Formats: sequence, structure tokens, C-alpha cells
Amino acid sequence: MPAPGAEIVAAATVPAHGVAVADVSAPLPWSRTVWDGRAPRHIAAAPASDRRRPTWPQAIAGLFAAAGLGVLAAAAVAFVRTLLSMPFMQDFLAAFPGEYASAIQVEPGFAPWIGWQHFFNMFLMVLIIRSGLTIRREKRPTAFWTPKNNPKGKVSLTIWFHQALDILWLVNGVIFVVLLFATGHWVRIVPTSWEVFPNALSAALQYVSFDWPHENGWNNYNSLQQLAYFVTVFLAAPLAAVTGFRMSGLWPKKAERLSKAYPIEWARAVHFPVMLYFVLFIVAHVALVFLTGMLANLNHMFASSAAVTWTGFWVFVLAVAVIAGAWAAARPLVIAPIAKLFGTVSGR
Repeated sequence: MPAPGAEIVAAATVPAHGVAVADVSAPLPWSRTVWDGRAPRHIAAAPASDRRRPTWPQAIAGLFAAAGLGVLAAAAVAFVRTLLSMPFMQDFLAAFPGEYASAIQVEPGFAPWIGWQHFFNMFLMVLIIRSGLTIRREKRPTAFWTPKNNPKGKVSLTIWFHQALDILWLVNGVIFVVLLFATGHWVRIVPTSWEVFPNALSAALQYVSFDWPHENGWNNYNSLQQLAYFVTVFLAAPLAAVTGFRMSGLWPKKAERLSKAYPIEWARAVHFPVMLYFVLFIVAHVALVFLTGMLANLNHMFASSAAVTWTGFWVFVLAVAVIAGAWAAARPLVIAPIAKLFGTVSGR
């Protein structure tokens, strides 16, 4: 006996009056996604993350690479120590101990304003690097900021935060440079003799050999430190500012000739490596601060004192705590109310 309704389905498939009727008895070509009363039990699983965990071969290769770097580092130390033990290198170290006396005299020590400038720079640099890395990996921003006088200048809240930090960092840097030259302390970080180069080489070799050059930062930096500070303040910082300005919303969009002469691709190609330079500089700088007389170095910068006490250390700990708190607070919930003072904050 045919199933109920089978005659109706069969009749529907027979052409009537020469008009073809679609065969509705065949299943639809799409996958079924809804079941009567059972939809909650048939929700499709979330797609797997694109990030793959390293395989065992990759992990082992990473260990071998780390071991290889360790062997190369040990070989470099052994080679340099052997080199420095030779008579001609002993003469070189005697002639160029790692630092030189500048012809321009400057009062020793660090004024309190240098300590404050150093803290503000450290505070802003950490947040700038954090927000910059967030921009690179942020695919779908959750909040946006629009300036009050330019509705078309809408950017993600993270980009606004990054650019606001950049402006504060530039202001702090300009104040630092002005005070540096006004007080004569520019001599500490600007080379005043060609002797800086052989002395910098001498200091570098001494660092590699772990027979480190004499540290007397209260009075004078060694030549390698002087070159590093000079490059950071007068080359890397302006380069970061110029490339960041090109990629920012502050760049004049109608300046076609200027944009053609300075393509944004060039700025992007340079901006990230400059950030990596700052990261490497910070890591090396902090490591040497702790390895070459931690208490004295921290007292110099955070207590403006040549004494070897724990004062500078505890001020440094407080500064790190403030920076860590700012790092944790750097999220839309905290940033949005500040951004609203300068524009409109909206969701996706």
C-alpha cells in the first residue's frame, strides 16, 4: 500500500498542460542545519585555531639552535680573551682603555630632572611598544575613535592610544634634549673626539671577554655607551618619529607629491625594525645596569646620588610597579573614557 500523500507527490512530478513542474521529492542540495526541537544539540563546533603547537622535531630543533648559540657565544668569549692576552692587544687596551676625557668639562652626576625624564621615557616606551605590537596582531578592533573635527578620520582605539603615547613621548624627548643642551650635559652622550671609535671597540671587546671596562657613569660614560646613547637619542628616536608620523592620521592626505616622494611602504619597512632596535637597547641597557653595579647605577638615575645605598633600588621597584599597573590597565575599558575627551568612541 503506498504511503499517504505519495500519489500527490507523484502527480506533482507529471507535467500538466505542457508545463514542467520541478521535482520537489528530491532532497535539497544544501546540508541540513536545523532540526526540529534539537537545534541546541547540533551547533557546529568552533573552527580550530590557526596557531599550531610546535611539533617534537621543531622543539628539538629549537633546543639545538639554542645550544648552538650558546656554543658560539662561549667560543666568542674564548677567542676574544685569547686575543686580548696578546702583547699588541695589551698595547691597544693601554692606549684606548674604553673611554676618553672630553675637552669640554661638565659637572658630574645626574640632576633630578634627568631622573624624572628617564622615568617618563621608560613609562611611555613600554606602553608604546605594547600598543604597537597590539596593532600588528589586531585583526578586528572592538572599539574605534573618531576626531571631533574630522568624521572621516576614524581609527581603532588602539591606534589612537599608540599615537597619543607617541605625542607625549616626543614632547618628553624635546624637553629632555633642550635641558640636555641648556645644562651642558650633552657632552655625556655626544662624541667630541674621534677617539670615541677605538675606545668603543676596546669597550666592546672587554664586554665580550667578561673582563668589563671600568664603570664610572657618575662622571663619564665609556665610549660604547656614549655611541649607543647618541644613536638612540639623535638617530633612532627621530627615525621612529618620522616613520610613525607618515603612517599616522596626522599625515596630510592631500599632499600627493609629498606622499609620492615618501611612500608609506618605506615608513612601514623602517618603523618596525626601529622598534626592535629599541627593544634590544632596553634589554642590553637593563642587563648592564644590573650586572655592572646595580645599587650604584640605580642610585645614579633614581636617587641622583653617588652613594651605594638601596634608595635608588626601591624607587626603581616603585617605578616598575607603576609601569606594570599601566600595562595591565591599557585596555579599552580604561582607555575609552580618556579618548572620549578628544573625540568620539564607538563600537564596531
